[in-house]
Amino acid sequence: MRKYSNIILLLLLFGGVSMLMSFNSSEENLVQIRQKSWVDSVFTSLTPDQRLGQLFMVAAFSNKDENSYKKIDQLVRDYNIGGLMFLQGTPYRQAVLTNRYQSLARTPLLISMDAEWGLSMRLDSSMHFAKQMTLGAMAEDKYIYLMGKEIALKMKRLGVHISFSPDVDVNVNPANPVIGNRSFGESKEQVARRGVAYLKGLQDNGIIAVAKHFPGHGDTDVDSHHALPVINADMKRLTEVELYPFRKTFEAGVMGVMVAHLYMPKIDSTANTATTLSKKLVTGILKGEMGYKGLVFTDALNMKGVSSFYKPGEVDVLALLAGNDVLLFSEDVPTAITGIKAAIAEGKITQEDIDERVKKILRAKYFAGLHKYKPIVLANLKDEVDKPVSSVVQQELYEQAVTVVKNKENLLPFRSLETVKFASVTIGIAADNPFSRTLDNYAPFDKYNVPDRFAPDSVFDKLYPKMQGHDVIVISIHGMNNTPVRNFGIGEGTRNFIKNLQLNGAYKVVVAVMGNAYSLKFFDNSNWLVCGYEDNAISQTVVPQILFGALPAKGKLPVSASPVLKAGTGVATQSLNRLRYGVPESVGMDSKILKGIDNIALEAIAYAATPGCQVLVVKDGAVVFNKAYGHYTYDKTQQVTNYTLYDIASVTKVASTLQAIMFLKDQGKLNLDLPISTYLPELKGTNKANLIIRDILVHQAGLQPYLPFWKNTLGDSAKLSPVYYASTRTDAFPNEVIPGVFSRKSMEDSLWRWTVKSKLISKKAGAERYEYKYSDLGFYMMKKLAEKLLNQNLSDFMDQNFFAPLGLSTMTFNPLTRYSRDRIAPTENDKYFRQGLVWGNVHDQGAAMLGGVAGHAGLFSNANDLAVLMQMNLNNGSYGGNKYFKNKVVQEFSRRQYKGNRRGLGWDKADPDGNGPTSNLAPLSTFGHSGFTGTCAWIDPTNKVIYIFLSNRVYPDAENNKLVQYNIRTRIHDVIYKSIVPKS
Repeated sequence: MRKYSNIILLLLLFGGVSMLMSFNSSEENLVQIRQKSWVDSVFTSLTPDQRLGQLFMVAAFSNKDENSYKKIDQLVRDYNIGGLMFLQGTPYRQAVLTNRYQSLARTPLLISMDAEWGLSMRLDSSMHFAKQMTLGAMAEDKYIYLMGKEIALKMKRLGVHISFSPDVDVNVNPANPVIGNRSFGESKEQVARRGVAYLKGLQDNGIIAVAKHFPGHGDTDVDSHHALPVINADMKRLTEVELYPFRKTFEAGVMGVMVAHLYMPKIDSTANTATTLSKKLVTGILKGEMGYKGLVFTDALNMKGVSSFYKPGEVDVLALLAGNDVLLFSEDVPTAITGIKAAIAEGKITQEDIDERVKKILRAKYFAGLHKYKPIVLANLKDEVDKPVSSVVQQELYEQAVTVVKNKENLLPFRSLETVKFASVTIGIAADNPFSRTLDNYAPFDKYNVPDRFAPDSVFDKLYPKMQGHDVIVISIHGMNNTPVRNFGIGEGTRNFIKNLQLNGAYKVVVAVMGNAYSLKFFDNSNWLVCGYEDNAISQTVVPQILFGALPAKGKLPVSASPVLKAGTGVATQSLNRLRYGVPESVGMDSKILKGIDNIALEAIAYAATPGCQVLVVKDGAVVFNKAYGHYTYDKTQQVTNYTLYDIASVTKVASTLQAIMFLKDQGKLNLDLPISTYLPELKGTNKANLIIRDILVHQAGLQPYLPFWKNTLGDSAKLSPVYYASTRTDAFPNEVIPGVFSRKSMEDSLWRWTVKSKLISKKAGAERYEYKYSDLGFYMMKKLAEKLLNQNLSDFMDQNFFAPLGLSTMTFNPLTRYSRDRIAPTENDKYFRQGLVWGNVHDQGAAMLGGVAGHAGLFSNANDLAVLMQMNLNNGSYGGNKYFKNKVVQEFSRRQYKGNRRGLGWDKADPDGNGPTSNLAPLSTFGHSGFTGTCAWIDPTNKVIYIFLSNRVYPDAENNKLVQYNIRTRIHDVIYKSIVPKS
């Protein structure tokens, strides 16, 4: 009903009663009667001077001092000005001032803003959506409508009624210093179509849209803020190009239009007469020939395009005489009112004309809801302006716009990660930035940074040797500007560096321009070129996602950057279904509820359940929560980050050994229902000979829960026996247990012998099978089985066939071979076996004795890489364009196998009785595993949810069970499910 009423009010504003003849309902008549009654009553209550005050819209700031606020008070109180245009400040202070000024107003004020790309155009700490050139790259206009809607809702909450947008200038001049990326592009049709989508998003949600800058500011090379641009276009050219989008917005019902400060001698040759002051242009063409009935605003009257030639007050009169309705940014209201009264007295303008303009403004106030004005509610203002759903729209804009401009041999998106050595060079930004961090989520990168985008050749010369040995170099350019005469802020050294690398021929150089599309002219010889259009946290995360196929590329250039790179250029790339990164609301989750994870994680740290942790949540293939908490240790000397590696303990079973077992099953090389001795003949004649592989995987093969093999290697006084250990690495003692302790080469044989000789638990009388008893020993056996059938050690197999192709740079055995200790969280201060802090070596004693690689423990990872592996399993073996399993082997292995045992094959499961390791809200289809060090990974195929929790709860004492005592992991899992919004 609100939208329908707005349409009626629009018609009333534009054409009065005659335009409503086709509407007959009582609703329409009622709106008409109420509006006319309110407008007439307000109008008749005003003195002639108070009516004149309605023509003025004065600039207001919320970041000034009290004296400046009092000046506005006076204009509102003494001159009954019609409105305010808010400029710089903050949302809250603007709301406070709006309430203050409205309380002083005899006639409620129209509040306006320049908010082309959101409130952030004028207010700090506000959301930046996207500039119009970014929007011009998109294929679908619905996203522009949604942006207009979100901006409208924010403006409404802030008590704003008018947005000076959209900009429907056709930017046909690449040297334009003031419009440029504020335009939708160079095509009049696309500018018109997108402008209409934008204005409808605003006006359907109660905000008056103002199309600008009439008659078209797109073919200038002078900024009208500083001088008066000259355009030599004649009426034929204007009609064919510049006026086309305005005509379409008029047809769509745009409620306002802003007139630009331009000198167009072929339209009006009067000296020093800007279009704003031209009666031929405003009254003759705009109101006359084009028949526009809505509100006509001047551009700001303080701009040099007019203020260089006329004094404040004087210029206002001239603008009014030209035909403008609203005098924007008037600098001298008293003088202007005196001048207008003189013009009436001299017959230059009639009182009737003035009265009609005032009534038009009052009708706009009625549309804006000022006939029932209420002060802005300040409580919860920030939360209600910054609603999370806006972030969904914000991200969608860049996902739709980013353009792959050139893509030789379809290199993008990157596919075979295991065969590529990557480097990245970020220019014009700090080394730690969202672009680099997002690249790290997909593949190992050697990262280099040049923070000064104007760095000389000598700085770049130092980088050339470091590029050697790399296959692909991703160069991103940041911190750009929109000034053509300054080369868009791209230094000559940057351009030379890129050119020289491209000429080398040894590298595939991918250039990502995070700024103005016109700057692509510097790189039109590139084989791989991507335009991100803007440089912010969102665009910096979206571009890497497109490079790696987490998102498809859909955008096309809205302007021609060079004869080679013409408007419409754009290469569509496919999605490879790698994990993408988004906001919870994009996948139907409530971010406010999800923030409850913070409280639980911080509680765990405060109660010393763990010194720190990582929590990651995936829904529908999107990482929507990825946070690090606390520190490596309780002395708080080093903070945990998302790139910290954790010992994932028994999660190794499913992240490594089970992957190999599923691979063998998928290849038809393994029958789960045969005795293990079929494949390991050395078990024949032992009590393990007839153990069925399926039973071993579900932990009901009769194996002992745990055997402390390390105790077998102690000598006198419970110290490490020299038979098994040495203090230096040698060929005979190659396996590092902890720095300064190395186990003998035959240690694996010893552990295998002890495993084979171990007793089985007793089977209950009459029972067909052994009862369920969780055991590490089964995965000692599975590793042995896998390596026998693969004819390769487990670590190498996993690296070559899973970890490297998946781009898992942190998932590894023995992380100290790749990373320094400061990247790895320590575990236990071991006082009974290794006699020291375990830091960078595996915590599990058996795995440590084996040199860090075991079937049941040994892997390290961060949360992101573990989530990638879990997502591949959720996808039944498909990820990044590769098939890791040909058949639905994951479904088979994750299925519950036996009644009375919740386990799948290797995978743990949600417990039907509700006493398991998952949230009780998790469906029974959920599978995953937990780890002794305080870790877990859970996959829910029903809701397509993945939950990763990594911690070092065993620091400094493995007896610390507070993580379980306080149900930290399961409570976080609960929050994840509570955050899922039920589908309507």
